[in-house]
Amino acid sequence: MKALVRPRRLAPGARVAVVAPSGPVPEERLQSGLDILRGWDLEPVVAPHVLDRHGTFDYLAGTDADRAADLQSAWCDPSVDAVLCARGGYGVQRMTELLDWDALRAAGPKVFLGFSDITALHEAFATRLGLVTLHGPMAAGIDFIKNARAQEHLRATLFEPESVRTLISSGQALVPGRARGVLLGGCLSLLAADLGTPHARPSARGGLLCLEDVNEETYRLDRYLTQLLRAGWLDGVTGILLGSWERCDPYERIRALVLDRLGGLGVPIAEEFGFGHCEGALTVPFGVPGELDAEAGTLTLDVPALA
Repeated sequence: MKALVRPRRLAPGARVAVVAPSGPVPEERLQSGLDILRGWDLEPVVAPHVLDRHGTFDYLAGTDADRAADLQSAWCDPSVDAVLCARGGYGVQRMTELLDWDALRAAGPKVFLGFSDITALHEAFATRLGLVTLHGPMAAGIDFIKNARAQEHLRATLFEPESVRTLISSGQALVPGRARGVLLGGCLSLLAADLGTPHARPSARGGLLCLEDVNEETYRLDRYLTQLLRAGWLDGVTGILLGSWERCDPYERIRALVLDRLGGLGVPIAEEFGFGHCEGALTVPFGVPGELDAEAGTLTLDVPALA
């Protein structure tokens, strides 16, 4: 797996577009997030349909066409330096085919940020645009608004990425060893749901795979992992990093499941790297090469997340 193109880091005064490709966005949380961005000397621009709600399916932030148009317009606006997702939820897979990927590619690289349901866009940006993307807190997310660690790690990644080239686990090695590869991954359920779609990579071969999820019973996590294994998608993965499993079953059960399903891959597996749906979530760049030392509990990036 090849390293992807790194967008340029942000500088004070940069214009950042806020879009809602998935679920509806609470206006109060959006305003709080915008205030934080302005406090970083950024100029946030809210896309036209961010506060919309679909007339029939209220779990969507407006129609598929409008959500796609917001993302398309923001990305293709030459005055915009970054596109930040407001929140996750559900909806990305409904609108991905509506994007003009040729136009997005022609617009050139810029920063893209999100997680959870945005996993499907991380995959699409990797396969269609060849770009590094940031798996991290979103502009209207509670963690971004209220947690200093999440804010500071994201701010450092955007402005001073060389200062956050090492992530340190608070857990242990489930399978010891060292591994090198290109970072990829995200929300486990979304990776499984993306299999076979035009925007998903054919496999995680050569990659350091980051996995996390939220509000899932163990048998469902088992199903997602088993599906990835049966599809051959995990063949050739070099190492696995686990993030958070918020509102899932007790973690001892999750750990046992991971070992049962993934231990046979024979690659290093390390837990509790602090990314995902947890409090104080860290920002992880997908598409950047690095090294996992499972026993030391460290992930060291070869290069900063952004150029």
